[in-house]
Amino acid sequence: MTPAASPALEVSALYAGYGRFDVVRDIALKVGQGEAVALLGPNGAGKTTVLKAIMGLLRQRRGAIAIGGQDVSALPAHRVARGLAAIAPEGRRLFTDQSVEDNLRLGALHLRGDAPKVEALLESVYILFPVLREHRRRQSAYLSGGEQQMVAIGRMLMSDPNVMLLDEPSVALSPVAVDIVAKALLALRARGASMLLVEQRIDVAMRVCDRLYVMTHGEITDEMTPAELRSEGVSILNKYLG
Repeated sequence: MTPAASPALEVSALYAGYGRFDVVRDIALKVGQGEAVALLGPNGAGKTTVLKAIMGLLRQRRGAIAIGGQDVSALPAHRVARGLAAIAPEGRRLFTDQSVEDNLRLGALHLRGDAPKVEALLESVYILFPVLREHRRRQSAYLSGGEQQMVAIGRMLMSDPNVMLLDEPSVALSPVAVDIVAKALLALRARGASMLLVEQRIDVAMRVCDRLYVMTHGEITDEMTPAELRSEGVSILNKYLG
């Protein structure tokens, strides 16, 4: 298989955790090129642990992680973040005393030698989120929660990653802000972006994603399409998500 035909992300037989304990066990998932995939499950299921392992923030005990056909299992986080994968973390984690544009440019530190590319990426973020252009000089502390989430997603985009990881992008947002974020993710999909989306809002995942994995108790227990979830409806939600 050539690198061009490789999945954007492939995780195989992944075990990872903290201290002596495995939080996630035998995780296998795949994100195709240009595909959006959701990882669903209740709090404590291990979804964020999977994202941390992919980013190199948590070393796996067993298994393999490949991005665009490249084995990244042994790479440190700063190497993964150089265009292989990028994350919009839960809680956004912005530098709130810095301006919107300063926060965005931090995502492109590894590209600082290519000023034209950085400016093009910045412009693409402003096209995706026009309100950020208006607030580009404003300290991030003075933005609404929805606007801060836009900055977090924009910062992720600034690294021009092969695969995008989003951890609960809709959490604690107003319905209007959730709609803006969902539309932005759909726009990114139209650009050919590949993404793994951790969500508890089923409606957002079904709106954005091609496939859905369900996690419970540290393991992937099911895989389905949005159409299959619609047909099963409440029974699946009660079984897996509580």
